[in-house]
Amino acid sequence: MSASTLPPFDPADPLGIDDLLTDEDLAVRDTVRQWAADRVLPHIAQWYEDGELPGIRELARELGSIGALGMSLTGYGCAGASAVQYGLACLELEAADSGIRSLVSVQGSLAMYAIWRFGSEEQKQQWLPGMAAGEIIGCFGLTEPDHGSDPANMRTHAKRDGSDWVLNGRKMWITNGSVAGVAVVWARTDDGVRGFVVPTDTPGFSAPEIKHKWSLRASVTSELVLDDVRLPADAVLPEVTGLRGPLSCLSHARYGIVWGAMGAARASFDAALEYAKTREQFGKPIGGFQLTQGKLADMAVELHKGVLLAHHLGRRLDAGKLRPEQVSFGKLNNVREAIEICRTSRTILGANGISLEYPVMRHATNLESVLTYEGTVEMHQLVLGKALTGLDAFRG
Repeated sequence: MSASTLPPFDPADPLGIDDLLTDEDLAVRDTVRQWAADRVLPHIAQWYEDGELPGIRELARELGSIGALGMSLTGYGCAGASAVQYGLACLELEAADSGIRSLVSVQGSLAMYAIWRFGSEEQKQQWLPGMAAGEIIGCFGLTEPDHGSDPANMRTHAKRDGSDWVLNGRKMWITNGSVAGVAVVWARTDDGVRGFVVPTDTPGFSAPEIKHKWSLRASVTSELVLDDVRLPADAVLPEVTGLRGPLSCLSHARYGIVWGAMGAARASFDAALEYAKTREQFGKPIGGFQLTQGKLADMAVELHKGVLLAHHLGRRLDAGKLRPEQVSFGKLNNVREAIEICRTSRTILGANGISLEYPVMRHATNLESVLTYEGTVEMHQLVLGKALTGLDAFRG
């Protein structure tokens, strides 16, 4: 094939990854991208500076209307999209802001997924249609003030009192907590860890919002407080006992992060690339200097390798072949590389890189949270280390 018959090089898609996507995949991506451009990008810098996400309930309903909530789940008003389509949505949402993607991930991949996979038919009918529509916001209570990477030692507990359950404990760093209508809370019982569907208007439940954050500022983050929260017998998720329940939910959510982190990286790279082509120093655009081109080339390589990795994992998930270790592989690599892309982009923008007029520093600080939540770097390294060696180093 001669060079004249090759398709032109596309700086936005240098590996031609779009060729792997179906028309339906592209339509999903374009719908979410347009929604984010219309509803988030014009306001996100101010929301971030103010440390709030105003109109979150309206945003949730709009996300429900485009099928973004519980997107890859089937039935109960969910879109039944493919894993790749859900991943593309996560990428576009996080290209706007990690807080928006977190809203969608916690709603769909944690709270809804737990009910969809482990709940009774009555629980599914009661909660999932409203959550898919964005009429009900959900949260997911696993992390505690003293137990993050070690949920097996959680202190939140549920005890039987007659036919009821009574929950006591605290959960920390809970996205959507203060605006949620329902919380999926994991607690110790005499039979092991169980999940509970907790309406947030239940007496004894409260969710004070966490302030003074320097990351995920345009996101609602809360503590969950459970003081003698009495629930009926049918509040427990009947289909799972033990940590397999919450950990399988986390694996589902981590998959979305593999894609989402590349959205933050893309937005930062695009800002740096445009800046390099227009910012002049020493008589020419800084993009014309070798050192700047080296940075841009290295960032493009890592960005699109990451997207290709996300796509590969998505196809494996759609085929029912994706292992948790492979999700750890993706989260470890893509978030780590996304942070490095943000930092390098900031150097190209110079002092302007710290301004909220550009998205780079906002994405960089958000990704510091993404790096930690749903499995720290160290946890994913140990998951892969155990898979590679057959030796468990978690407690060694």
